Amino acid sequence: MAVPDFQSLMRPLLEYIGDGREHTMMECKQALAERLGLSKEDTDELLPSGRQTVLLNRLHWAKSHFRMAGLLESTGRGVFRITDRGRTVLKTHPNRVDLRILRQQPGYEEARASKKEKAPASAEDADRDLALTPEETIEEAHQKLRTSLADELLVRLKASSPSFFERVVVELLVRMGYGGSRRDAGEAIGKSGDEGIDGIIKEDRLGLDTIYLQAKRWENTVGRPEIQKFAGALQGFRARKGIFITTADFSGEAREYAGRIDSKIVLIDGRQLCSLMLDFGIGVSTVATYEVKKVDNDYFDEGA
Repeated sequence: MAVPDFQSLMRPLLEYIGDGREHTMMECKQALAERLGLSKEDTDELLPSGRQTVLLNRLHWAKSHFRMAGLLESTGRGVFRITDRGRTVLKTHPNRVDLRILRQQPGYEEARASKKEKAPASAEDADRDLALTPEETIEEAHQKLRTSLADELLVRLKASSPSFFERVVVELLVRMGYGGSRRDAGEAIGKSGDEGIDGIIKEDRLGLDTIYLQAKRWENTVGRPEIQKFAGALQGFRARKGIFITTADFSGEAREYAGRIDSKIVLIDGRQLCSLMLDFGIGVSTVATYEVKKVDNDYFDEGA
């Protein structure tokens, strides 16, 4: 099963710490993963940032809301336990504990206001809008912006001239570490132009190996015959590696064929091309940068 949202984790977390003992978050993570029947793939799933697992992030936010509602208390660095109010909530709400329940606890709304977190207008809004943690909300919004920007880049590329598209490919490959200098790459690409090869580029700055290129600014899906033609051209040059870049898509047959032949052919479709352009800053500029911070537990360790 997938990792439950952080509100759905509240009741299981409160049940686990209901024994009154001191617990750590890592201990809770392991125990709840077993109790909920989560697979290793589930527990290892990372946020898009790659800096924290989804499960741990959601448990931390459940714990944070518990603290604001007075359901648990910190007893040391990274250690906490349930309070009498927490036990009461467990008894009076046997099926589910969520933000609607926490809003009924004295001081909870004030604690949230002090953290400058906007409270939902109603319990229904809490269920609908706060299924994601704040980090997940930020990353989901970032992914939507990224997808929208990639779509716009693809439209621009399809409308560009062949020479401009060639410059984009050159710039991208150089940024990725291929071809040595931009001048070297520019001289290599577009110099072949025959037998199904659009260019040749160094795999590394020393030129220990070469990669043969095919770059097509197309609208229609690239099918298996085009990949077969490219593979045949590679054999003609006794080449082992090739990259086929297009603004279009590849058919399933084309991908299947490229995956089973001896030559290593990497297929880069329009969406992947635009994603790489975003990753390496090609054709885009930074408008704003936001830092996401967390509490430094070492700073507040008075025993240190």
